[in-house]
Formats: sequence, structure tokens, C-alpha cells
Amino acid sequence: MRPYPEKELRVNERIRFSKLKVIGADGKPIGVIPREEAIRMAKEMGLDLVEVVPTATPPICKIMDYGKYKYEKNRSEKHKRKPAEIKEIQLGMNTQEADIAVKLKWAKEFLEHGDKIVVKLRFRGREKIYANRGKEILLKFAKFLEEGGILEQEPLIEGNTAKILITPKKDAKSQNK
Repeated sequence: MRPYPEKELRVNERIRFSKLKVIGADGKPIGVIPREEAIRMAKEMGLDLVEVVPTATPPICKIMDYGKYKYEKNRSEKHKRKPAEIKEIQLGMNTQEADIAVKLKWAKEFLEHGDKIVVKLRFRGREKIYANRGKEILLKFAKFLEEGGILEQEPLIEGNTAKILITPKKDAKSQNK
């Protein structure tokens, strides 16, 4: 038996059945009682009678604060984990150390949130001659992120850009299983 979807939960007088199996506010079963008596008990406690499993015979109802239940349900849905995104960080051959430090800080935050990172290094003009130096810069950047992420893709040169892909460690562990 699975619980009824929230939007179809029946509360108090909307419950149709005359005999109900009731669970108290503390989670302990009260027993099979008439609907009117169950509603009266809930009202005396300042709570609602909520039909939890309508497909059971007799239907199972629980005494609870329905408003609080809905609030907590909506709140938990908002805080559910969003799917991992791919964040992009761009570097240049002449990016200064201070700028790289800021971008490393961003990258660590992205990895902590479970996002993948693509680090791109753009070659301008004649900089493409120094593609090996660009690869070294990217590998050095990845080395600083070793504690939070794993280098998934070695430096790849496409046209005038070199790029690497870094995934969070916890994400990489789940992929290996």
C-alpha cells in the first residue's frame, strides 16, 4: 500500500467512509472507529483527521496538523537536490595568479555543490604555438582541485582552446559502482 498523492488527501469532513482505522498524533494505532468520533477526537486535540491510505479496508487515517504537514512537504521539495550542472571557467595564457586564485575558489564551491567543471584556456593570436604550456596551466589548475574533484578528461585542444573536465569526488565514486 502506498500513500495517496498529497493533492488528493481527504481531510476531516471530506473523508467518505463511515468506519476508519485511526492512528493517533503520537503514531500509535487507536483502532477502527466511526468517522464522526475520529473527527471529534482530532478537533479536541486541535488537529485534523487526514486520510493517509484510502485503498486499505477500512481506510487508514491519521490525526495530524495538516497545515504543518503541507508546509513541511513544500519546504522539503524546494530543498531537494537539483541535478548536477556543468559550470565553465575560462582562463587565458596570461591570466594573473590573483585571478587564478579567485577562479580556484569558485571551482571549489562548484565541486562542493556537486557540479562538474569545464576549465577552458583560450589561445589568442600566436599563443597557439605554446599549446604545451597551456596544457601545463590546466593540469596545474586541476592539481589544486584534487581534494574536491577528479580530473575526468585530460587536456584536449580544439581549435584555439584547450579544456579539461573535472567532476566532484563523490560523483565519480557513484559512477564507478
